[in-house]
Amino acid sequence: MKSEIKIPSMGESISEAVIGQVFAPDGTIVKADGELLELETDKVNQVLYAPQTGRVALSVKTGDTVKIGQVIGTIEEAPQEKSQAPSSAETMAKEIPKEKEGKDERKRPVAEQQAEARPESFQQEQAPIRQTKAAFLADLQTAQKEQRPAPSRQEGKAQAAASSKEQQVRRETRKPLSKIRKVIASRLVEAQQTTAMLTTFNEVDMSQIVQLREKYQEKFTKKYGTKLGFMSFFVKAVVSALQAYPQVNSYLEGDDIVQREYYDIGVAVGTDRGTIVPVIRNCDRLTFFQIEQAIDVFAKKAREGSIAIEDLQGGGFTITNGGVYGSLLSTPILNPPQCGILGMHKIEKRPVVVDDQIVIRPMMYLALSYDHRLIDGKDSVSFLVHIKNQLEDPSRLLLDL
Repeated sequence: MKSEIKIPSMGESISEAVIGQVFAPDGTIVKADGELLELETDKVNQVLYAPQTGRVALSVKTGDTVKIGQVIGTIEEAPQEKSQAPSSAETMAKEIPKEKEGKDERKRPVAEQQAEARPESFQQEQAPIRQTKAAFLADLQTAQKEQRPAPSRQEGKAQAAASSKEQQVRRETRKPLSKIRKVIASRLVEAQQTTAMLTTFNEVDMSQIVQLREKYQEKFTKKYGTKLGFMSFFVKAVVSALQAYPQVNSYLEGDDIVQREYYDIGVAVGTDRGTIVPVIRNCDRLTFFQIEQAIDVFAKKAREGSIAIEDLQGGGFTITNGGVYGSLLSTPILNPPQCGILGMHKIEKRPVVVDDQIVIRPMMYLALSYDHRLIDGKDSVSFLVHIKNQLEDPSRLLLDL
C-alpha cells in the first residue's frame, strides 16, 4: 500500500517552504513517524515525519521550493523479507560423498602433494608466489624505492618549501543561503528602506536591580525553580513606558495609525540558524516569574528547533539584548510593522558622579530605535527616560509610578 508524502500546513502566513536536509533519501526504508526531511520557512524549520513504515520515493531534493499541500513523494509498504533457501550449489556440495573427495585428492598434481608433504621450515624459506597483478606491482614499487637514492639536502629543502607553500594556499567554501537567513536579510533591508528610523541613547544605573537580584535570587529560585533575570525588569519597564506613551505601541497601515490596546513584547533570541523573536503575550498581566518562565521556555524551544509559528507572530514592541555577547553599544533595527525596539547592552562598572561624588556604579547603555514617521523626538526621548527611571528605582514598577 502506498501513502503520499504531503507538505503540511505550517501557519496562516506561510504558503511555501524550502526543502532542507534530507534524512531519508530515495530507496531508504523508514519506520512510521521516522524523520524524512527538514522544511525551511521564513519563520522556523520543521521536520516532516513518515506517515507509515515503508520504502521512500521522493520527487524533490535539497533546495527545492514546495507549496503547502504539495505531494513530494510516496512511501510504499516494504514486503517482508523471505528466508533465503540454501542454493543448489551449496546443496550439491553437502551431498558430495567423502569417497569422491578422496578420488579428487588422488587426481591433484604430484607437485602440490609433495609441496604439502615438505617440512614447514622448508616452506617458509621459499618466497611466496605472486598470484595477482596487484601483488606484482606492489613488489615492483618496493624494489624501486629500495634502489632510489636518498634525496640531497637541497632537494629536501625544496620539497619542504613546496609542502609549506601548499599548506598556505587560501581556501574558500560555498553554501546556499538558508531560507530563514534570506528572510532576515530581506526584512532588515526593508526596515531601513521603508521606515524613517532614528536611534536615541541613554544610560541607566543598574545598582538597584543588581542588589535586588542578589538579595532575592536564592528565595526566588527556590520558590519558582527558575532564576530572576534582568529581562523581566526590562519587560515590566517597557510595558509601563508603553502605557505612558501609547503612540510607541502603534503601527502604520496605509494612511491610518493603528493603536494597540494590548502589550505583547517580542524578545530577540539568537540561534544557529539566525535571530528569531518569540512574543510574550499580555505582559501587563504577568508577574516577574511568569515572564522569566516564558523566556526560559522560548529559549529551550529555540535551542531544540521546536518553536512554533504562533510563537513568532504579532508583537507590538521588541527588546534585544546584545549585552549577553559583550556589546557595549549598538543601533538596533526595527522589526516592521513595529515602530520601536529597545537595545540592552553590557553592564560595565564605570565612574559616575552622584551627589557631586565620583563613585563606581554598574552602568548600561540603552538604545531606542524608532520610526520617526510616527514618533517625534520628544516622545522617543521621554519614553527612554521613563524606562531609565523605572530601572533605577524598581519600586516604581510595583507601585505603577
